[in-house]
Amino acid sequence: MTLHVSTDLVLVTTTETLAGYRIERVLGPVLGVAARARSPFAEGLRSLDDGHNVSDEQRRELFVAGRVEAMRRMLNEASGVGANAVVAMRFDHRPVTDMWNEICAYGTAVWVVAQDSSGGA
Repeated sequence: MTLHVSTDLVLVTTTETLAGYRIERVLGPVLGVAARARSPFAEGLRSLDDGHNVSDEQRRELFVAGRVEAMRRMLNEASGVGANAVVAMRFDHRPVTDMWNEICAYGTAVWVVAQDSSGGA
């Protein structure tokens, strides 16, 4: 799966290669971390009826927001080391305390060049 997330045009893929590109330089591991409260109520979610029901859609949006934040931070780090792509990107998460989770996006920062249709650079 390849995600195109715009942070100075850094490409991201969960695979070890990027179709249509050749890895010219490996710049090293990069990561981005986001901290999230374990309770959706700490994130400010309240329903209109009793103030305590959080929909599955709202929960899903919180999870996605945490991953997007972690990915943006990883991409900023990749840009900072001069990468134009991140390969083998993964997510990880863990509880830090009873109240907080850590969401981590990580991968390998690389410099890639487009290949022409004949397989050359």
